[in-house]
Amino acid sequence: MAEILNGKQLAKGIHKQIKQKVAQLDEQPVLAVLLIGKDPASHTYVRIKEEECRKAGIGFELFLYPSDEPEENLINTIDELNKCNDVHGILVQLPLPSQNADKIIAAIDPTKDVDGFHRINIDKLKNGDAKLVSAVAMGVMRLIGLSGTHLREKQTVVVASDLFAEPIVELLHHRHANVTVLHADDAELGKKTKKADVLITAVGKPELITGAMIKKGAIVIDVGTTRVSGHIVGDVEFESANLVAKAITPVPGGVGPMTVAMLLENILIAYELNK
Repeated sequence: MAEILNGKQLAKGIHKQIKQKVAQLDEQPVLAVLLIGKDPASHTYVRIKEEECRKAGIGFELFLYPSDEPEENLINTIDELNKCNDVHGILVQLPLPSQNADKIIAAIDPTKDVDGFHRINIDKLKNGDAKLVSAVAMGVMRLIGLSGTHLREKQTVVVASDLFAEPIVELLHHRHANVTVLHADDAELGKKTKKADVLITAVGKPELITGAMIKKGAIVIDVGTTRVSGHIVGDVEFESANLVAKAITPVPGGVGPMTVAMLLENILIAYELNK
């Protein structure tokens, strides 16, 4: 049986540290979140982010929109939030129903981009001088670290969209891993994932990856979240993967809590950048 990488437990210590830091600030950091559409998993994660912000003493403003909200309206809201000195971090909950995520994210002030997906922040990450790094990517890296795995020369496969993959790939390259990025519809997906010493998947396709597609002794990081029959499930079919992997993240309780913890760290960084 695989070691369970408990992101929830790891995140607890980080939350405690952040709460202490917030208490020492001159004013309250504030996060603004744009939530578009009715995706159940997205609404669940936004509720969790709001709850953890409140616990840490961070202000939270939520902007709700229907699935067909025009991109122009979303960008106008972001423009206003960029100008607002009382808002230190801006986050657009992904995935979007139909809007162009790259275009929407590009409208965010890079110093308020607490999700770390803005092109300027990605380029800074490539150059090694990033202040705001993808919260998801940082959460993934912390969990790999929890497994005790050294990434140098390890065959690492990332199954994700380009938007999600890019910051994770950059962090993996910093650790000298050999990285391959795959899309979920790759005709040889299972053959290629089975070569991975470290497998990271973030596509939101329930139980896309089975144990038969995983190398024995691999580290499996499951970022995917989809609500199925009232339950949140990951991209990895946990029961079969658990039999072959060396270590694996549960869903829920793995990457999700660590992403929120890294988000809170980014809010504090954005607060300092905007001061």
